[in-house]
Amino acid sequence: MDETTVRPEELPSTPSWVPFSTSCAFLFRHPRLLGLSLLLMLLIGTLTWLGYLFTVDLINHFTGSFFTTPPLVEKFWHWPLLWGWQALRWVFVLLSRVVAFYLAFILAYSLTTPGYAFLSSWAGNRYCTQAGEGEAVFSLAGALIDLREGIKIGAMGIVVTIAALVANFVPVIGQATVFVLYAYYSALMFVDYPASRYRWTLGQKLGWLRLHSGPAFRLGLFPALISMVPLLNIFLMALCFPLFTIHTTLNFLTIEGRKEILPVP
Repeated sequence: MDETTVRPEELPSTPSWVPFSTSCAFLFRHPRLLGLSLLLMLLIGTLTWLGYLFTVDLINHFTGSFFTTPPLVEKFWHWPLLWGWQALRWVFVLLSRVVAFYLAFILAYSLTTPGYAFLSSWAGNRYCTQAGEGEAVFSLAGALIDLREGIKIGAMGIVVTIAALVANFVPVIGQATVFVLYAYYSALMFVDYPASRYRWTLGQKLGWLRLHSGPAFRLGLFPALISMVPLLNIFLMALCFPLFTIHTTLNFLTIEGRKEILPVP
């Protein structure tokens, strides 16, 4: 065999996926990243909570006293009417709270986009040197572009929420479709941060999801599961949002081939 021939075990390779545990360890190894994450966590949690309270009050204002004043039961045949009203009230409360959460969260997500884009950029620089190649210059104009992109994805989230409400009326298949829909939308939200560093358009980000549908679903799986936990979803998403941002950033850079090639141990 020729001396210049490289054996298979000597060929360099890059990891195909960064495990969630690795992303956690990466975050806690960098105190400044952790400090910025805590600040953003507090900000997005506060904005989501305030937006949630405002949205619930607005919904209650439009429904008036319909769901606060039960129908009178004067005859025995009025009982089915009361039971129907109670069932409708519980469905309304559940759906209205879910909608209120997503609207509030989407607003908070849009407003904090520049901050999380900066967190993603900062994490990428510490992960690999190639992350900075071809990036846009960080500036006020760039932050406004990030904000605009966040608003566009937020508006898309409203459409996704409406579609999910409609799909929920289809038994079993509808619920499965909603979960998949939210998983990919969650992935889009987090892919937005590292992709915005290179000024990708919304179309390019959606194209990335289609091209890497398997990894994209894995990236959106945990956020989609957390978002479906009643009441606690606001606090859990705020708590995990920085970690999901960093986890997506590391995997995005790895999949894009920007992580420096390391020899196989």
